[in-house]
Amino acid sequence: MTDASPPQPQATTPEAALALLVEGNARYVANTPHERDFSAGRHSRTLGQAPFAAILSCADSRVAPELAFDQGPGQLFVVRLAGNFVTTEVLASLEFGVGILGTRLIVVLGHTNCGAVQATVSSLRDGTEHPGHLASLVDAMTPGIDPVLGQPGDVEANAVRANVEHSVERLRNAPPVLADLVSRGELGVIGGIYDLATGRVELGRT
Repeated sequence: MTDASPPQPQATTPEAALALLVEGNARYVANTPHERDFSAGRHSRTLGQAPFAAILSCADSRVAPELAFDQGPGQLFVVRLAGNFVTTEVLASLEFGVGILGTRLIVVLGHTNCGAVQATVSSLRDGTEHPGHLASLVDAMTPGIDPVLGQPGDVEANAVRANVEHSVERLRNAPPVLADLVSRGELGVIGGIYDLATGRVELGRT
């Protein structure tokens, strides 16, 4: 019998959405993901979508948010861009996910060994020039990374975290859609860092 009901969100608050991501990542790290029949629910998904969280992720091929959080089709609204920074197009996409689809949580997901971060750091510290349009990527990431280059500790780790935090702040304060929902407690915007070696995601709080 064909299911004629459109999908319903698994979580309707930022806190509940975060809990689902934490639980899913724990399964992924332990290599015990849920078994899924990916053909199931296809007809239902033609009727709509109801993702419970949106992820602004790096385009790195080693980072797959649906796998890292052990979620099936239709559960996450994923926007991918090398360096996981905010552009007008990224902001518009996330506003669609939140304002139209009803996601209650946005996660800006950076990761270790990020090539976009490394390119920005090398450009700022050593004056390295990058080919093609990579310079525009570096320019976009500079405001978040440049202020932490002189801080103690691992330069790349500091830069990855600062780049995520910069995007989180931009999204939290982005009018008219996101900032209003954040102020009313209806939307959470947090950062996360995916460790390539372990698969674990360090997530912030809503």
